[in-house]
Amino acid sequence: MKNENADILRQLVRSRYAQTVTGKGCGCTPNAVGGCCGSSSDSIEQVNRLMGYSADELKSVIKGANLGLGCGNPTAIGELKPGDVVLDLGSGAGFDCFLAAQQVGKNGRVIGVDMTPEMVSKARENAVKMGVNNVAFRLGEIEHLPVADNSVDIIISNCVINLSPEKRQVFRDAYRVLKPGGRLFVSDVVATAEMPDSLREQAAMMTGCIAGAEHIDQIQYYLEEVGFKNVKIELKGRSKELVSGWFPGSGAENFVASADIRAVKPK
Repeated sequence: MKNENADILRQLVRSRYAQTVTGKGCGCTPNAVGGCCGSSSDSIEQVNRLMGYSADELKSVIKGANLGLGCGNPTAIGELKPGDVVLDLGSGAGFDCFLAAQQVGKNGRVIGVDMTPEMVSKARENAVKMGVNNVAFRLGEIEHLPVADNSVDIIISNCVINLSPEKRQVFRDAYRVLKPGGRLFVSDVVATAEMPDSLREQAAMMTGCIAGAEHIDQIQYYLEEVGFKNVKIELKGRSKELVSGWFPGSGAENFVASADIRAVKPK
């Protein structure tokens, strides 16, 4: 029954994000000032700044790659360097992959994994339009990555792991594919207090990013349990401003926050 429930949730999320690509849905920001439902370009720009993207980063990637579905900028905390092999968990239309590709250069490589076929197709289309040759997009679940053991230098992810019904397995598989000494850099939504059922149900109905948020302590436990060291979870300074826009007037910002998560696989 547990596996059946997990598969049902994955299908709901997959359907929601497929609609985002076709312009019929909004991922996890249904009513947000920066969500994808009828938002102005100015409001999207504002939210992207709250996430931590610079003006130069936003201009460097074509329209259609940035769907405004994140909650941070994992490439900014990822300390990427030329020649790195980078893996993006839940790569969407490719925005963070393209930013990472610029940092790792022609001798580096970026792999994006997403479970939504429409997202993978869109990302590949965007890569062709941009003429990016060091990025590949693969269809797959982040709990069971289509990536070889010990093959990745850095893993990034942006507001995706919270949507997984099996977060421990996500971190376990992330650990598997990282090389010894490899690093995990994640921007995600975490719980800071027990969320009222009414708010969690509202978020769940919209496949909202906050519905599946785990408490900070639980995230740290999962990471350390599978073997990660030097785990650091830091709440973003403008988190309340960002989260309050997702469900205006709900008080969601009092229960969840956008956080930067760092961890290392020992050598």
